Amino acid sequence: MDDDRAPAVRLEPWSEGDAELLRALNAPELTTHLGGPESEEALARRHRRYVDLSADRTGAGRMFRIVLLPTGPAAEATAGSIGFWAREWAGEQVYETGWAVLPAFQRRGVATAAARAVAQRARAEGTRRQLHAFPSVDHPASNAVCRAAGFELLGPQDFEYPPGHPIRCNDWRLDLGKP
Repeated sequence: MDDDRAPAVRLEPWSEGDAELLRALNAPELTTHLGGPESEEALARRHRRYVDLSADRTGAGRMFRIVLLPTGPAAEATAGSIGFWAREWAGEQVYETGWAVLPAFQRRGVATAAARAVAQRARAEGTRRQLHAFPSVDHPASNAVCRAAGFELLGPQDFEYPPGHPIRCNDWRLDLGKP
């Protein structure tokens, strides 16, 4: 999607009130490439990690609620989640990113706009040079987001996510040193 037509989004730090959003994003159609829906206990742990990460100021990363800004008379709408977090990859300290967009907001450029915005946030941290995304090779929409957001495809990798669930992912990299 051209920048001129990209939707406007705002990233809001993940908060205690975002547990319902996490439940909505736990739908089978949204977790197909991630091993399927999580249990309530796993969701509660994930929510706590997201809240804690968003409160952290050490450069460990942040999680956000994606807010689609209004056009015309439409109201703001919560469209999904995105974040970045520190990890070691190929012997380097990098950030990883991941996102989920509610079905009603898919195919509108929301994930791409959010990926660009989260890259700016990760760049502003100034602690990591690279931002990586690892969508399943079988997930064309997420791979298209990476491409449109300016990530470079490095190639396929084998992962376990969640633990015990092997998947084949593409390794996409964005150089945070470049504006």
